[in-house]
Amino acid sequence: MVTAEKANVYSAWFSTLRNEEKEMEAKRFIGIDLHRDCFTACVRLENGREYLKKWKLEDMPKFADKLRPADQVAVEMTGNTRLFHDQVAPLVDRVVAVNPTQFKVITHSVKKTDPNDARLLALYLAKDLLPEVRMKNKAQAQIASLTQTRDTMVKLRTALKNKVNNICSAYGVNLNRESLASEKGLRAVGQMPFDPLVDLELKIIVGQIRSLNQSIAELEQTIGKESQKLEGHKNLTSIKGIGKLSGGILLSIIGDIGDFADEGKLAAYFGIVPRVSNSNETEHSGRITKRGTKLGRTTLIQCALIAQRYSPYLKTYYEKMKARRGAGKAIVALARKFLGIIYRTLKNKWVFEDFPNFVLAEEATA
Repeated sequence: MVTAEKANVYSAWFSTLRNEEKEMEAKRFIGIDLHRDCFTACVRLENGREYLKKWKLEDMPKFADKLRPADQVAVEMTGNTRLFHDQVAPLVDRVVAVNPTQFKVITHSVKKTDPNDARLLALYLAKDLLPEVRMKNKAQAQIASLTQTRDTMVKLRTALKNKVNNICSAYGVNLNRESLASEKGLRAVGQMPFDPLVDLELKIIVGQIRSLNQSIAELEQTIGKESQKLEGHKNLTSIKGIGKLSGGILLSIIGDIGDFADEGKLAAYFGIVPRVSNSNETEHSGRITKRGTKLGRTTLIQCALIAQRYSPYLKTYYEKMKARRGAGKAIVALARKFLGIIYRTLKNKWVFEDFPNFVLAEEATA
């Protein structure tokens, strides 16, 4: 026979159990201000209460043990965000990597402290107002890093070539624009009679250009080879105008095509949609936003210009836009049109047998 006292004990126990279950299911919004060796976490409850704690990065396992499946976590994109993301993501409902250049609330804050930054991330996460950065898979991220390194080296090489041109021009020697693109041209610069100090400077610069040429070639070979393992590479490179290298660059930027609901979302991600300003009944469209990666836009435009040489459809479109709006706007419009083709190719897993005439291979139509 169950006494009243035992019944009260059981009732209290079941009540505690239900409260614990509700607490485990309740959402918590966690803002993380991440540094190289530590991070500050702000846990914000749905009722607005907040709890702050500073952790050493080496204590990540202890922090992870305190996470719940219903938790949502926000962390700014930094050098070690992927390390943090990969350890936390399997344990929580959602991890939001925040774009710091777009989240001005923190960068322009008059109270720039770690606890305050963590609080702001938790608050805006709860309101779903954070500018999110897409976290790509490991292979995509590694190839993206390679392409960025290559881009940096190409820009450095260009700066050094310009320096050589400026030095030669100061001494009345005008080099051809492409003369430094070959080993023959570099040797010719080394054989020119200049003052000893100028000879030394040119020798060092030319040596750096040679080293960069070798490193860039190695990076391009690796990007072209490794990017073939990415999903969609065969589809993309079947488009006339996209090669192994440019295909790898575009895929490393796009990531999972399923992340984009339509081609307009992809165009916005590449920053080739116009800025729109609305005020009352007035709407104004300006220049393109140029959000996203400049390397992606540059590669896209280069591929689009090559593709229009072969595709009558793209050629006609480009010439029509050029006659109406000028060459600059026509190039942007062509890139936007070409990106739409890229989107549908990846989305539908098309492989072109004859891209200029939009003929698909049999495996793509099966």
